[in-house]
Amino acid sequence: MTGLSLGLVLLSALAHSTWNLLLKRSGDKEVFVWWLLVAGGVVLSPLGGVLLWLNPIQPPGWWLVLATVVLHIFYFVLLGRGYAQGDLSLVYPIARGIGPMLVPILAVVLLGEDIHLMAVIGIIAIVSGIYTISWWGNFAHLLRRPLDLLRNRGTRYAVLTGLTIAIYALIDKQGVSHVQPFLYMYLMTLGSAVGLAPYILRQKQFDAIKREWRTNAGSIVIAGLLTFLAYGLVLTAFSLSRVSYVAPAREGGIVVGVLMGIFILKEPFGTGRLLGSSLIVAGLALIAVSP
Repeated sequence: MTGLSLGLVLLSALAHSTWNLLLKRSGDKEVFVWWLLVAGGVVLSPLGGVLLWLNPIQPPGWWLVLATVVLHIFYFVLLGRGYAQGDLSLVYPIARGIGPMLVPILAVVLLGEDIHLMAVIGIIAIVSGIYTISWWGNFAHLLRRPLDLLRNRGTRYAVLTGLTIAIYALIDKQGVSHVQPFLYMYLMTLGSAVGLAPYILRQKQFDAIKREWRTNAGSIVIAGLLTFLAYGLVLTAFSLSRVSYVAPAREGGIVVGVLMGIFILKEPFGTGRLLGSSLIVAGLALIAVSP
């Protein structure tokens, strides 16, 4: 993995964990998610227009944009519900952990990518770190009764979010081969805002929608811009490197997310989260030096 790709991924991870923190601290999570998409679509519309003018899209690109919009609508709804039911330092690692476990396997099978042994070890270290953070102290119980993990509603939504991430990562790897990465991200943002509107208007009171904007307008705009930046950088990295490397490497943001949960939200901290974070950092280092 090139130094440029890794730099883009790590910057993306910081932006991603920051907007997730803002989401966790919001009032109505689903309304906040919708507002951040609307804000991103509106504020960045001049950029989107210029990019579309300079980079016309052929039919295969439009189909991939439509596919990622549908998947991201599910992703944002599931993520919002997960944070409504569980801690940032629990939901974030699980949601982000399912993807890097599945993406390299699917990338080899479906996209024909090859993975160097050092990168395989790095991916294993990252995934191990993610689950150490999430499940430290409960391994013995989960080995005996693994389905107990899904008793927590926040965890169930986190797992479903992770499965959605794994699928859209593969779609988006193909998408950026047809569409300029930041244009692709803008169209996903705008399409998701439009696609989520009927759900939000049907499920939420209009007063609740207005109240979320009045209470968190600044955070919403910042989160919308960070969302665009975070995934736009990942899409650029997809165009430069293997998806089987980029998807696990971007989960370095989990370490930042855990630290934010501990120091900002005052969530509990222990040996498991320290050890898990160390494994993630070690895995990132191995992927960085892998050919």
